[in-house]
Amino acid sequence: MAKLSVYIIAFNEQDKILDAVQSVAWADEIIVADSFSTDRTAAIAQDIGARVVQIPFKGFGDLRNQAISACTHDWIFSLDADERCTRAAREEISRIIHDPDSKDAYYVPRRNYFMGKWIRHGGFYPDFRQPQVFRKGALRFENDAVHERYEVISQQPCGTLKSFIHQIPFKNLEEIIHKANRYSTLGAQKMFEAGKRPGMASALLHGVWAAFSLYVLKLGFLDGWPGVIIALGNFEGTFYKYAKCHLQSKNLASFLDTDLPEN
Repeated sequence: MAKLSVYIIAFNEQDKILDAVQSVAWADEIIVADSFSTDRTAAIAQDIGARVVQIPFKGFGDLRNQAISACTHDWIFSLDADERCTRAAREEISRIIHDPDSKDAYYVPRRNYFMGKWIRHGGFYPDFRQPQVFRKGALRFENDAVHERYEVISQQPCGTLKSFIHQIPFKNLEEIIHKANRYSTLGAQKMFEAGKRPGMASALLHGVWAAFSLYVLKLGFLDGWPGVIIALGNFEGTFYKYAKCHLQSKNLASFLDTDLPEN
């Protein structure tokens, strides 16, 4: 009989981990891949029956590969700490893992909730990331710091679930700022390692384009103020990613070790 492992990556997610784990309490195994959180994330997860595996953070690609390795069953469902599995998705996943004719990997659509409303535009409805339901051995990630690339190891095309899961990407404005800062740092590192050396003009243009495409081309303005805030957050994250890469390439931080000019 087919069994399902769920892995949840987490770092300092004590406000979200309880709901995430409870939404997949029906699974045969729940792994919380924690990167040595300094809050109560690990304790909360353990208290409600999840198995916590501590993995040093070396980038999201490595983290996901190690989380997959920790799973012991033939089917895997990847859920982030800010995602919630719905009853409809649970039933569809159960049918997939028990059907011998199922594909090897499936994308899962997401509905995003922010500022008290469901976000329906700006590329957030439906929203997809890498395949989230897959047979063990059918998905492998590159060792990227962020926006991790992946390879589906299968002769079949990926399927797509009909049922949505829910995502609460930002609990407040502080989290938007925090994520923009963290992800822009990781993104800048990835760009720098790839040999990209953008200038500040490029940083500004990419930031403006990121906000414009989300807010105008993808109709984010139809979501009202949440659409405005998400677009501005997208500008900030993109701009600082390119700006940080530029500063790293110029090694401007080294001024701390030198004598500053008088004026």
